[in-house]
Amino acid sequence: MCRFLAYSGVPVFLEDFVASPCHSLIHQSLHAEEAKTGTNGDGFGVGWYGERPEPGQYREVRPAWSDENLLSIARQVRSHLFFAHVRAATGTATTRANCHPFSHGRYLFMHNGQIGGYGTIRRRLEALIPDTLYGVRAGTTDSEALFLLTLAHLAEGMAPGQALAAAIADALSLMEQAGIREPLRCAAALADGDSIHAIRWSSDAKPPSLYVCERPDSVVVASEPVDAARECWQALPCNTLVTVHGVGVTFSPFEIALKQAA
Repeated sequence: MCRFLAYSGVPVFLEDFVASPCHSLIHQSLHAEEAKTGTNGDGFGVGWYGERPEPGQYREVRPAWSDENLLSIARQVRSHLFFAHVRAATGTATTRANCHPFSHGRYLFMHNGQIGGYGTIRRRLEALIPDTLYGVRAGTTDSEALFLLTLAHLAEGMAPGQALAAAIADALSLMEQAGIREPLRCAAALADGDSIHAIRWSSDAKPPSLYVCERPDSVVVASEPVDAARECWQALPCNTLVTVHGVGVTFSPFEIALKQAA
């Protein structure tokens, strides 16, 4: 499983969360505590919002702990909203195109989890991506497919939480049709430059870990606490959507409505 964090608040340097804390994301790339494996060395990525509507981005296939460029960028880039992700591949290639976060237009997306039996339903899942977005697909992961399906549902007029739920429902319906018994587990975050929408959901009782830390000047959503101030970090309940706008936070149930087979 991967590890990620999303930040919203007063502008800070990326290194304040990616590199400097005792359990920073770079530290988690070698010593994750709440994942299936302690090492997340199959690439990494950061995405941040600055002066332009669309985010900046840096992704690489090297492990986060050995990339000096990541340290340099994190030390120099300051942002009010950014994503960072370290990857542990689950069956797809270690390529730059498969590293998170994914971006399109003003949106960023990152994911930790797995669609059960993805190889069985991948072709049918990709067929649900509209032609207007399919050309954007650069990699092979289930995460990117969920992102593009979410964008498609946003284009239909859905709210972000609804669009995320609809994308997961697309996958669940195909899994059910294929008789797949493996679970779909998902911690994910979507941003548009103003707000973050993060979910913790699973079709079984074992969702990926996800925490929220609220401070007066910032909010962080992360797979694991990044510092020693553990009283700040609250585990997000399973099947929950958290929306962060500036430093305002709202929590709501995250429910999936399975689609009826045609």
